[in-house]
Amino acid sequence: MIHKVALIFYIFGSIIVLCCVTLAQQMADPNFNPHVDHPAYTKNFPRVLFDEAHNNFHTATGRYKPFVDLMFSDGFQIAANRKPFSKESLQTYKILIIANAIGAEEMDDEGADKPAFTEQECDAVREWVSNGGALLLIADHAPFGAAAQILAKRFDVELSKGYVFDPEHSVPNNPTVLIFSRENKLLLDHAITQGRNDSERINRVQTFTGEALKGPQGATQLMALAATANDQADPMGGEKKSVAGQAQGIAFRLGKGRVVMLGEAAMLSAQVTGPENFKMGMNVPGNDNRQFALNTMHWLSGLLK
Repeated sequence: MIHKVALIFYIFGSIIVLCCVTLAQQMADPNFNPHVDHPAYTKNFPRVLFDEAHNNFHTATGRYKPFVDLMFSDGFQIAANRKPFSKESLQTYKILIIANAIGAEEMDDEGADKPAFTEQECDAVREWVSNGGALLLIADHAPFGAAAQILAKRFDVELSKGYVFDPEHSVPNNPTVLIFSRENKLLLDHAITQGRNDSERINRVQTFTGEALKGPQGATQLMALAATANDQADPMGGEKKSVAGQAQGIAFRLGKGRVVMLGEAAMLSAQVTGPENFKMGMNVPGNDNRQFALNTMHWLSGLLK
C-alpha cells in the first residue's frame, strides 16, 4: 500500500501530467481505421442526429469524426443537428447523440457550466425518447456535467459534475484513466457488453478522466465505480466525495425508448494530443472501446435486445 503522503504527491503529479496533455491540441487520429468488415446495416439504415447546436466540444467533423466514420461504415446515416431540440427536429430520427454540450462557446469561458439546454428542449427530448427514440448522452468532467445536468435530470440521472479518481482501478501513474474489465469485475453484463456473439464480447474498456453517474431505478450499470473511487470538484485539490456504487456508463429503457449515458467522452473518440501524439479512445491498443461504441449503437438502434 502506498503511504498516504506519497499517494497525495502521486495523484497530484498524475493530474498535472493529464491536464497538460488534455489542454494540448486534441485532434482526431488521422490513422484510425473506421472500416467495419461486416456492417450491421446494409439496408433500412438507422437515422442518427449528432448534436452540434449546444457549443459541443465534440462534433461530427471534429474530435468525434472517427466515431462518426465508424458508425457510417456500420450502416448508420448520420446528420448534424444545428437547431434547438423540438418535436419537429427530432421526429424523423432513431438515435440522438449529444457529446459534451456546454453553456458557453468554450469550456474555459465564464458560464460554460450553465445549462446547455432549455427546459423546452429537455421536455422535447424526453417525450421523443418515451415515444420510441434512443438517446446517447455523454457528459464529461467539469464543466460538462453541470451543463448537462438539466437534461440528465429529465431521466432521473444525477451527475457528479467533478473529476473521478480511482488509484486502484486505473492505468499506472494516472488515477483518472480508469479501467473497467471482466478481470476487475467493474465491467458488468448487459446486451452492450455481451454483443451478438463472442467476437463482439467486451472484456476491457478504458476511460480518460470523467465524472460519475447515478442512474434511475432499473438502470443497468455498464461500467461500475469501485469502493475506492472518489469525485473531486477541482482536479488539483479540494474536497473529495465517494462515488462508490455509481458508474461511468449506464443503460435503461424509458417508455418505448432507450437511453445510454456515459460520464466520459474520449472513450468513444480516437484522438491524439501533445508532441508525442498521446492516444485517447478507440485507438488505444489493448482495449475494446471500438467494439463498445458499435455495441452501444446496436443496442440503441434495437439490433441488440
